[in-house]
Amino acid sequence: METKEKTHWKVLQHPDYIGAYALMKGDTNIELNVKIESVRREIVTGPDGKKEECTIMTIPPHKPMILNATNQKNLTKAISSPFIEDWGGKVVTLYVAKVKAFGDTVDALRIKDKLPDLKKPEFTPEHKKWAGAIQAIKDKTNTVDSTIESIKKSFDLSPAHEKLIKDAAL
Repeated sequence: METKEKTHWKVLQHPDYIGAYALMKGDTNIELNVKIESVRREIVTGPDGKKEECTIMTIPPHKPMILNATNQKNLTKAISSPFIEDWGGKVVTLYVAKVKAFGDTVDALRIKDKLPDLKKPEFTPEHKKWAGAIQAIKDKTNTVDSTIESIKKSFDLSPAHEKLIKDAAL
């Protein structure tokens, strides 16, 4: 049975800032790892036209995120520093949480209080794609350098294993 992707109504408003709706894919909520570019104070105009100074986190290529107190505390815990200058360059995980607000339960965009494990799996001769990588080089589908570069995008490749691929392919 094919699942049709649904559109959250808030997407149609084209807000300037990312919200929980951005992590809602149909009936499923996803997690999103983002790299913090910077954190700063900025004047934000709300939907009611009211202007307010807020803490903003830029996370290209996504829309900026307004950081409430909960998310600032989670960042402090995850990064082990209360100083916003230490937050730039760090990768954090966004997710959707159900929270009580304004007498109702709503979806809220949250930041996990632990940094994600970004360690890539190791590419070894036992990996199911090992032989295919070598064959692509032998068939001249890819060059040695482009194959090695492609592998390194998704896997850790030790110098010894890189040498094995080069030796096997030549």
